[in-house]
Amino acid sequence: MFDLANKCFQAWILSVELQQVLIKRKFSLSSLVCLTLVVKSIRENLRENDTLRDYLEKYPFNPARFLSKYHQHREVALEPMRNYLDMAYVGIITIGTPPQEFRVILDTGSADLWVPSTYCNSMPCGGHHIFKPQLSSTFRTLGRHMNIAYGSGQISGRVGYDTMTLLSLMVPQALGLSRKMHGNFMDFSVFDGILGLGYPGLAIKGTTPVFDNLWEKGLLSENVFAVYLSSVLMLGGVDPSYYAGQLNWVPVSQPLYWQVAMDREDRPGQSSGHQEKERGGCQAIIDTGTSMLTGPHTSVANINHKIRALGRPGVHCDTIDTLPDIAFVINGISYPVPASAYTRKVRNGTCYTNFESFHLKSPETNTWILGDVFLRLYFSVFDRTNNMIGLAPATASL
Repeated sequence: MFDLANKCFQAWILSVELQQVLIKRKFSLSSLVCLTLVVKSIRENLRENDTLRDYLEKYPFNPARFLSKYHQHREVALEPMRNYLDMAYVGIITIGTPPQEFRVILDTGSADLWVPSTYCNSMPCGGHHIFKPQLSSTFRTLGRHMNIAYGSGQISGRVGYDTMTLLSLMVPQALGLSRKMHGNFMDFSVFDGILGLGYPGLAIKGTTPVFDNLWEKGLLSENVFAVYLSSVLMLGGVDPSYYAGQLNWVPVSQPLYWQVAMDREDRPGQSSGHQEKERGGCQAIIDTGTSMLTGPHTSVANINHKIRALGRPGVHCDTIDTLPDIAFVINGISYPVPASAYTRKVRNGTCYTNFESFHLKSPETNTWILGDVFLRLYFSVFDRTNNMIGLAPATASL
């Protein structure tokens, strides 16, 4: 694997040298554009050779983490996000005095901060970093209980209060200390807990979410955060070097989740008369804590049928290059997701789609969750002052 990493580095050096030669020889802009179109990304080559999983396991940090100090704006705090196999994006925080370190999913689909604790008697807690409140001189209990449900499991425990540090930003913070975990979402997870970035209405009653706390304590220059999912969470501002073109702003339709109205979802063979529009309009939740593209059962089944998905739903690996884009139209702007993004290849050589369905209680509801598959393609800005989400194509990365 070292040879592979070395080849990747050599390729990057070669591309820099090639750019210098082109500049010296004054090649036209059109020549440069043609050149970039025929060169596949490192991620695409690794995926085609079924070595992407191995590479991300051994080299999980994106190079942007190391370059960020050169691009960082003075007023933007950049928190590196570790990519685990394209399934979870994790940041590092510390809690307590002296600090105890934890890996947490930075999740726009929830609003609470919780970690496993010494109170936990569930088996999954044993494989993770455990918060030991008795070792922290700044810990105090709030005397209340928590019960948090997620799509893949549920946790219960008690609520405490201690200092929390994210990057160099330190605040006194309410946090959940897990006692029991139900479901299998923590059995083999690479993260210890979750740090929610959703609206306060989702949080445990009487507590303030981390982002709101940072803003209220005057530690952020702007009431905004942004996600470049390949590698970084930005707090208090936006670094434009991480996206291309301009941000397209969409109002939040319900300030609870980061939810927006979606015009429709475009799939192959779909006539304008059959585009997905319920009476109340489509809705889309922008969620860094969901790895897939999750939608209504009927819509996902139709997509899988149109792209000839087989079984689980699987697709023929040798047909991926011929599959069409699936586009999500938001506020009049189309956001295409190519087949290279909505399919994945596992170790046994089988290919699957990254669409999954869920059943909502109300048959009238037509809601999509645009998770990491979508957010790896589109840089996203979450503006709490104006209750808006900004989207733009993310700059190329591994």
